[in-house]
Amino acid sequence: MIIAILTLILCSYLLIATEHITHINKATIAMFAGVVGWILFMCTGSDFVMKMHGEGLTQWAGSLGATSQVVKEYIASHIFVRYAADLGAIALFLLATMNIMSVLNADGCFDPIPQWLRTRNSRHLLWGLVAFTFVLSANVDNLTTTILMLMLMRKLVADRRSRLWLGSAIAIAANCGGAFTVIGDVTSLVVWTKGAVTPTNFSAALILPSLVATAIPVAFISHSMPQHIDLIRPTTTYRGDCEPLASWQRWVLLVIGLGGLWFIPTFHRITLLPPFLGALCVLGVLWVVHEVFNHRQIKSGQPVSILGERQFQFASIQTIMYFVGVFLCVCVFIETGVMQAISTWCDQWIHNIYLMSLAMGCLSAFLDNVALVLTAINIYPVLPDAASVAAGVANPEYVEAFLQNGQYWHLIIYSGCVAGCLLPIGNLAGYELMKAEEMTIGWYVQHVMPKVLVGWLAGLGVYFMVDMWLR
Repeated sequence: MIIAILTLILCSYLLIATEHITHINKATIAMFAGVVGWILFMCTGSDFVMKMHGEGLTQWAGSLGATSQVVKEYIASHIFVRYAADLGAIALFLLATMNIMSVLNADGCFDPIPQWLRTRNSRHLLWGLVAFTFVLSANVDNLTTTILMLMLMRKLVADRRSRLWLGSAIAIAANCGGAFTVIGDVTSLVVWTKGAVTPTNFSAALILPSLVATAIPVAFISHSMPQHIDLIRPTTTYRGDCEPLASWQRWVLLVIGLGGLWFIPTFHRITLLPPFLGALCVLGVLWVVHEVFNHRQIKSGQPVSILGERQFQFASIQTIMYFVGVFLCVCVFIETGVMQAISTWCDQWIHNIYLMSLAMGCLSAFLDNVALVLTAINIYPVLPDAASVAAGVANPEYVEAFLQNGQYWHLIIYSGCVAGCLLPIGNLAGYELMKAEEMTIGWYVQHVMPKVLVGWLAGLGVYFMVDMWLR
């Protein structure tokens, strides 16, 4: 049965990577594979449970014995429920942060950005868009950030070829910016909730590599663009029955929304409550302030039509459903022993975390980086303290990479997020750009991929030098 489960999930990963060819939504594929994988495991997982949880199953079953029905009950009440709790916590966090972005966008908090960036100088416009994208993606997921910045770009730039260059830079900045904070990408959020990293150490380790990986390709792109670009005549944003908020009200909402997201790690450290409760707390406060500021416009039974809200809602649902499906697939891999087999093979034949990160980056360019990084995160457990682990080990430096805040967790997230930009099909932001601007893979490979490759490897070199210097 393990062959059937492996075939199902690997074929699903292949379909996810070829969404641009099959035109089947990757969230649908991931959900189907995850659910069917668990159904197969539930029906035929007795051997796996006995191997992975034999002692716990024996104690729980007692005199009943390990019958088929008992094993199913044990899987449902002791194995699956644990994964469901982790999955629900992360899904709620994503739902809260995406709704925060939706509220801010609905209140026009991002409307002034096109006016601030409005210039015919292509380099000034490029670096301005990249800076906003990089900062914003450090707070919210890459896809939502990319959709927002592409919408703002289309309000400014008339020329499609210029939008291809600018959109590529936005996708790169969104992925790199999300790579250096524990709340900036779904994969870094999983690493944090797993206990593999702490927020301060994670950001300190990856901020320089992420900046380098962003700055180098964007610098190359700036030299490839014409000096001046054609702009679209400014128009007033339509917001249905809503009257625009005052400037100070928008700033208050921005500070509450984005500032509150930055406070979530501190909230978790002080209260020891899950991060999703911090995100829900920020959303609750933001929503109350939103209701106070818009109390005159809120009318019972009269919905407000806001341009772009449906696009945000669809992106939110798609991202969450896709993550749920991939997470379920990864959990099946763990319970069937596939992850343990992969870790044994990597220890025997690779035995180098930098080579692992290079392999992860190359694979992320062709397959979806979220699926691959979530898989790589769960290949190894978070090891206990260094003294107890390194005792009697031939290569203690290699083992230390899998401790909390070890280099393995940093490099997997960095390479997955950044090298996923080598091809637009390797990340959700790049695929959104392909749909929004009808960009071809051939154009991206010819004009953007070499630039991303140089930035990724340069950032990897920066991480290596800083890591060696700190030792």
